[in-house]
Amino acid sequence: LVVSSTPSAPTPGTFIVNQLLALYARLSALPDAVALLRSAPRPNVVSFNTVLSALSRGAPRHAPQAFRLFGQLCASGLRPTAPSLCAVLRAAGELRDGRAGALAHAQAAALGFLASDIVPTALLQMYSECGAPRDANRVFDEMATPDVVAWNCAMHCSVRYGYLGRALGQFCSMVRGGLAPTESTLSSVLSGCARAGDSRGGRVLHGWVVKSEELDPDTPLQNALLGMYSGCGDLDTALHVFDRIETPDLVSWNTLIAGFSGTGDGWSAMDAFVRLKDARFGEPVVPDEYTFAAVVSAAAALPAMHSGMPLHAEVVKAGLETSVFVGNTLINMYFTNGESGSARILFDSLPEKDVIMWTEMVAGHSSSGEAELALKYFISMLQEGYKVDSFSLSSALNSTAEFAGLKQGEMLHAQVVKSGYEGNICASGSLLDMYAKNGALQGAHLVFYTIPKRDLKCWNSMIGGYGNYGNSEMAFKLFGEMIRDELQPDHVTYISLLSACSHCGLVEKGKFYWFCMMTDGIMPGFKHYTSMVSLLGRAGLLEEAVDLLQKSPFAKKCPELWRILLSSCVALNDLSVGIHAAEQALAQDPDDMSTHVLLSNLYAAAGKWDVVAEIRKKIRGMMVEKEPGLSWIEIKSTIHVFSADDECHSQIDDCRGELLRLKGNMELLYSSENELLSSG
Repeated sequence: LVVSSTPSAPTPGTFIVNQLLALYARLSALPDAVALLRSAPRPNVVSFNTVLSALSRGAPRHAPQAFRLFGQLCASGLRPTAPSLCAVLRAAGELRDGRAGALAHAQAAALGFLASDIVPTALLQMYSECGAPRDANRVFDEMATPDVVAWNCAMHCSVRYGYLGRALGQFCSMVRGGLAPTESTLSSVLSGCARAGDSRGGRVLHGWVVKSEELDPDTPLQNALLGMYSGCGDLDTALHVFDRIETPDLVSWNTLIAGFSGTGDGWSAMDAFVRLKDARFGEPVVPDEYTFAAVVSAAAALPAMHSGMPLHAEVVKAGLETSVFVGNTLINMYFTNGESGSARILFDSLPEKDVIMWTEMVAGHSSSGEAELALKYFISMLQEGYKVDSFSLSSALNSTAEFAGLKQGEMLHAQVVKSGYEGNICASGSLLDMYAKNGALQGAHLVFYTIPKRDLKCWNSMIGGYGNYGNSEMAFKLFGEMIRDELQPDHVTYISLLSACSHCGLVEKGKFYWFCMMTDGIMPGFKHYTSMVSLLGRAGLLEEAVDLLQKSPFAKKCPELWRILLSSCVALNDLSVGIHAAEQALAQDPDDMSTHVLLSNLYAAAGKWDVVAEIRKKIRGMMVEKEPGLSWIEIKSTIHVFSADDECHSQIDDCRGELLRLKGNMELLYSSENELLSSG
């Protein structure tokens, strides 16, 4: 600095220049360091190495400049040293540039630096960063006497790319070679055990830590042990490890809460969060966005009023209400609790949104049965320029399946192909389900046979599609093919089969599949009983239906099943069984309007008009207002929604005019037929 401020001072020597370069490097003043190096009259290799090291350790944007500077070093006639190569390898790793790293590897071999202590370790780190674990392992295997740093790099690379067995083998080899593992070594391998769920390997390492006299476990190592047990689902041992940490830091608390979240123990996660905020348990720790994300995720299954909403208030108090990371978990929590309105309010309040949040809005509304809103958010997601994935496409397709939007489903099919997900089992399965539920069985058939590895969901969709639309023969044929493919049917498969039998009146076949279901150990649920009662009732086997119902676990809590039986009794004019079914249904829901109406129809069919009058009087006295059912039709890409006695439709006059025209045509046709008959 003195030299630069004195115009008449002599040109600084190389030693002074190097000292100044080191000072700029320590202060991260990289542009000044590069400028000084360029202006230096006689820079030596130390000058270049100082700036190269600073550039390679700085932000990734400085890495290309390190390559250029290395080229200038070689062009200057100076011979690069081992630190020069290490700096270039580090820069290649920062940029994930395997090609540049391989060139540096070749130059290190040509210059004879592969036998040095530091260059092979730098090669290990570079290949690990560039996603080339095989090359990293090859470098490590060629090292004659790797030191602790090299062993650590090799194990970290193995863990990073999921080769836990190799990492444990390397750990054992290191110990047998007489080298003492460090806290960093153990932390790396323990994190691999957590990711792989290998509690056995993790316990062996824990035992080694306890027995080792050379190790004094620091907080990062204790956190790694805590993370291993939490990741393996052993929360009891994780709590013991946590309680032994003298001063838990934020990582300790986050790991513990995330462990509870992973096992679905929301109340324990909430308890840990309260302890974290309680100053009596040592120095207060300020929760960050990872803390809130973990505890909100854990508490999602708990009632929102008791946990989710208070946590949302804590997020706001902590100033993290605009965090996208926390916002995603809060939105998921509200959808899990059926609070889709709160999820929308939160979504709209966030200034920044990511693709995960948009996907959560699509999937959340789809699973909540709000198909139109799910599609609305999907379209908005595309308009905002976000790239859709198989999960968002699957959720949108499920929505079109629910409200029978075939045209929208076909458009989404085009989007699936455009996005390259036609081979994805998740997207293809939902696409198949959409066509099947819309009755487009030819389209479903084409999609089904283009899926290379069909899972149970695909088979169930096809069987259900053919069964629901009356083609029971094809449904049974597909079921046979599924069994030959060695897939085990589940409760959904049997719902589809029993539904197919019910639609086609195949009593014996239905009884056979009921027996198969019981043999497979699947306990029949509400929908199974619905199909079976309907099947027996339509076939006139009312006593069998009553017997089946009375033995079911739903006899005393599901009036809908008795109502199905009652409907069959009305059709078959069976007064005694119908009265019994009505009594059972009304005992569970005395104000059920549908049961009263069916009972009235039953008595009317039997000619008991005095009882009919009494029931209808009771119905009028109940003063129950039924919410009208809605129907819709799509005409020229516009969906029209209407109901019976709807006087509010914008085109009601046109509808009336069309009805009058049809009525006139029918009357004209009727009079013409009469004239023909009389004249004939």
